[in-house]
Amino acid sequence: QVQLAESGGGLVQPGGSLNLSCTASERMFYMNAMGWFRQVPGKERVFVAQISWTADKAQYAPFVKGRFTISKDFDKNMVFLAMTDLEPGDTAVYYCAPIDYRYQTPMFDVWGQGTQVIVSA
Repeated sequence: QVQLAESGGGLVQPGGSLNLSCTASERMFYMNAMGWFRQVPGKERVFVAQISWTADKAQYAPFVKGRFTISKDFDKNMVFLAMTDLEPGDTAVYYCAPIDYRYQTPMFDVWGQGTQVIVSA
């Protein structure tokens, strides 16, 4: 099964920026998109952004409000999330996963270790 590795999280002040990276061990033909999710303790994992592997299209959760940009490196099976103007409400563990682009839901219940983002003064 696909293995996922996220990195790039850290502690940042409000208004700051972070760049997250995700590497997938493989890209099967049915994995047509990748997404970023985030989770805070005691709450469900929620959709943040998604990008098609093969088409020039991406979508974002409403709370992103133009602050995040998702991108990809098709040849390296990597997906990125550039986050700017971070707010304390963005504090969470961020995960990447193969996603069903139609429904913004993960294709499998397979997750990496995630990368912690803390936005605090």
